[in-house]
Amino acid sequence: MKKNLFLVAGLAVAMFATSCDNNSTTGNEAVAENTATEATAQPIENPNVAPAATEDQAAPSENAPVMSFEETEYDFGSIKQGESIEHTFMFTNTGKTPLIIESASATCGCTVPDWPKEPIAPGETGKVAVKFNSTGKMGQQQPTVTIRANTQPNIVRVALKGNVESSSIPAAGASGPVRRN
Repeated sequence: MKKNLFLVAGLAVAMFATSCDNNSTTGNEAVAENTATEATAQPIENPNVAPAATEDQAAPSENAPVMSFEETEYDFGSIKQGESIEHTFMFTNTGKTPLIIESASATCGCTVPDWPKEPIAPGETGKVAVKFNSTGKMGQQQPTVTIRANTQPNIVRVALKGNVESSSIPAAGASGPVRRN
């Protein structure tokens, strides 16, 4: 009985070992096919990533608008939780063509940017107003506003930074809410 069991187990292992590789190509042929496929593959164009500079690419246009900020970071110091901060970032179009801001977005919902929707002529100034609401925030904060315009490069960032301290209003304790008179 044991002899038949070993015979059946041996045949099963032999069949499994010989039937695993049904691929008719050898290892070298498979490597050659993969190399040929990789050589013909086209690179993926990602509009969010700046391409690497090469010699055959044209340099940025001399006539492109340029967004020159007086400051790109504003330190609002320390504020109490729940207070709001407003700051205006002033800029000048130092390029040779009109500057058009396509969009401005913040890193979180606590920060709201307001930007000019009309084109800024060369030599004119504009402003990006930023409001930061510290409700629900605590500690060091650095909200950033990303501005997309027809400049080269087309993304510019400005930021607020500072510290949000806890409010003086006591919170609920272990024995329940705190009563204020």
